[in-house]
Amino acid sequence: MQLIENLIAIVLAGGQGSRLSPLTEKRSKPAVPIAGKFRLIDVPMSNCLHSGIRKMFVLTQFASESLHRHLTQTYPFPPWSNGFAQILAAQQTLSNSNWYQGTADAVRQNLIYLRNKDFEYFIILSGDHLYRMNYRHMLETHQAQNADVTVSVLPISKENADQFGVLKTDNKGKIVSFYEKPDSPELLKLFAPNMQWVKAQGYSGSTDCMLASMGIYIFSRKALFEMLEESNESDFGKGIFPQAIKKYNVVAHYFDDYWEDIGTIKSFYDAMIDLTKPEPKFNFYEENKPIYTHARFLPGAQIDDCNITQSLICDAARLDHSEISGSIVGVRSVVKKGCKLRGVVLMGADFMEMEGELKDNDSNGLPPVGIGEKTVIEKAIIDKNARIGKNVKMLAAGRSNEKTDMNYSIRDGILIVPKDAVIEDGAVIS
Repeated sequence: MQLIENLIAIVLAGGQGSRLSPLTEKRSKPAVPIAGKFRLIDVPMSNCLHSGIRKMFVLTQFASESLHRHLTQTYPFPPWSNGFAQILAAQQTLSNSNWYQGTADAVRQNLIYLRNKDFEYFIILSGDHLYRMNYRHMLETHQAQNADVTVSVLPISKENADQFGVLKTDNKGKIVSFYEKPDSPELLKLFAPNMQWVKAQGYSGSTDCMLASMGIYIFSRKALFEMLEESNESDFGKGIFPQAIKKYNVVAHYFDDYWEDIGTIKSFYDAMIDLTKPEPKFNFYEENKPIYTHARFLPGAQIDDCNITQSLICDAARLDHSEISGSIVGVRSVVKKGCKLRGVVLMGADFMEMEGELKDNDSNGLPPVGIGEKTVIEKAIIDKNARIGKNVKMLAAGRSNEKTDMNYSIRDGILIVPKDAVIEDGAVIS
């Protein structure tokens, strides 16, 4: 693969992801585990590698310890490769005592490091979206349009428009108006897309749609520095772009594949459960374009007389005489005899308990990490290292739609057991 030598990636990975709580209580959103063995940050990092990008800055801030550990373990470029994945953590300095205030401010606070790198183009990525993209194609659009900024866009339904920045282009793809998260029908009408351009890109869906920013931008060097140094706006979508389109050549790059901003518990759960289907919307099984992650060197899953349908079972899982359907069973998961899991995202564990540890915990009344005997769980997310006792019932029927408890939460009818939580034997949660 030919490398892109004149472009560097800036991955924004400092988000708190409050709407994903409690999954983000102890980690940043890009560090949230997905598909039983990966983390969200692996998606943009892998996209960069497959696009020929070998130089990456990763900007971090909130609860970043696990994210830093994962990045350093997963992306150690050899010295002869001339590549790097360098972490730029938010820091207070003599000239700036503020943490990152938004996407644009995060990049602005690191201009000193970007200025020292002799790159013509900068691609800015979110560290918490699920998609595959060859960024080389976006760079080709940027160069062909002689753009100052290129924004990757895709069509969305009007019902979801209040979650995104929406925009309108002229017939050549130049962005002529931009609005972050419109919240009224009047705004939707004002920023309705230019369907002539959208259809020219190959779109054949409903014309009752909006054109949304994916949070992926390519800047030419001069434009990036000018925009950030001449403005105090903290966000690209809300502050920088509405002004920039008046002065700079800001163009759209059309994307027509699967992309998901898994910013809520429901969207996260739906995206994960979709991976268990025969033809998932996001495909981890592309041999020539794997999603990279930390190499754990774990043994295979051990499965003893289980009934498993349409599920993903990851490395070092140990399943004993259980029924598992439409579920993800993460690395090092333990599911004891007689359990039933239906529509469960079981994230697994960071360690395997040894015999001595199990005895000590048992004497202290602490259940083992994993799922205890004869426990039934439906429509749930079980975070890492959770300890769920024997004969526990977590049934979807009759469950509250929203609830917060010390050891679990319910969001949109989805039960979440947070990392390291303990659920006692015989508990009934509804």
